[in-house]
Amino acid sequence: MTGLLSLDSSTETLAVALSYPGGRLLYEGAGGPMASERMVPEAMQLLARAGMNLNELDAVAFAAGPGAFTGLRTACAVAQGLALGANKPVLALDSLMLVAEDAHQQALATGVVLPTPLWVAVDARMNEIYAAAYERDEAGWRTLQAPALYSPAALQSHWQPAAVAGNALPALDELRAGLNSDVLVWPQSASRALALAVLAEQAWAAGLQMDAALAAPVYVRNKVAQTTAERMAERSAARAQP
Repeated sequence: MTGLLSLDSSTETLAVALSYPGGRLLYEGAGGPMASERMVPEAMQLLARAGMNLNELDAVAFAAGPGAFTGLRTACAVAQGLALGANKPVLALDSLMLVAEDAHQQALATGVVLPTPLWVAVDARMNEIYAAAYERDEAGWRTLQAPALYSPAALQSHWQPAAVAGNALPALDELRAGLNSDVLVWPQSASRALALAVLAEQAWAAGLQMDAALAAPVYVRNKVAQTTAERMAERSAARAQP
């Protein structure tokens, strides 16, 4: 079995996973501002528990996005630094697909057959949603609708989900209210670290490794704040309306 170290700080949860010949070792803890401080120590601790060092890994995986800007940069920078130092490739993972895999694990645990399409809807703050659609077979996940940024109204007009996973449902009441009663939902995460490990293993098996120098976050929101001039122009336009 391969050795894969996987890192994710795209949400408020820091997830670190190690897949190695002895199985999987998982860590989840507070992310956000703590992620940059805790990621490397927790990763090194998992390696120590497995009796491994960085040179024995086959690759370093990271959740590339979409997600929190600072968190995405943290995971990418740490993965890139560790991989370059050990002369290993990286695996860039879809952060929303982690939510899909987490829902899949929850469905397996309860004997539920995961319907298709499974939409992931994650709260992106500012009354917006990161969303994507996936389907899963024995080979792994396939993207039906690439991750994008939506308003609640735009997403409601765009999707026809058979199932939905992600924290946008409890965060945005109008989104859940618009779903049919037969749509299956997984609004909470069970183990993001387990989903991270599984996706890294699937990505490695599919040959998706890349040169660590090419590692980069995936942003679907290019702007998170208006300039002062833009805010003033917006207010002036609003005052000018009858």
